[in-house]
Amino acid sequence: MNWGLRLHDGVILVDHGSRVAESNQALLVIAQRFQATLQHPIVEPAHMELAEPSIRTAVSRCVAQNAKRIVVVPFFLLPGRHWRQDIPQLTRAACAEFDELPFIVTAPLGDAQGVVDVLIGRMATCLSSADNGGEACEVCRPGPTCWQRSMARQVLPEDKVRGTDQT
Repeated sequence: MNWGLRLHDGVILVDHGSRVAESNQALLVIAQRFQATLQHPIVEPAHMELAEPSIRTAVSRCVAQNAKRIVVVPFFLLPGRHWRQDIPQLTRAACAEFDELPFIVTAPLGDAQGVVDVLIGRMATCLSSADNGGEACEVCRPGPTCWQRSMARQVLPEDKVRGTDQT
């Protein structure tokens, strides 16, 4: 399936970018899965800011693979300023370096049913784990601790400092 792509389209999966290396590394894994699913030869990851590869770097990599058009796929949930302004401006500037290479910025994830299904699945996994004492999910597991919180009231240090300790 070609998903509407042309052979010489360069696809760039772009996220915000982070100062946390793990987050930036996660985009590389997602981009690999994305490319495997698309079965398209030119797919590059990019971060809008804070980390490399940048959108400019990704455009250059696509052109080096003979891309004739750039398709930017934002890995963003909602259509905010980054989607409306920043990503198009950064892409336009990068594509201008290659004889005004044409580009398209696709819609963000938004309220698509697939997004809702993923949210419900994540909630169900965490609730099941919390209720049954199960293992952490694949998102929580790589870190030093699970991000789950028990249903019991936890007294945080700032509660004691503020004098709001209710236990």
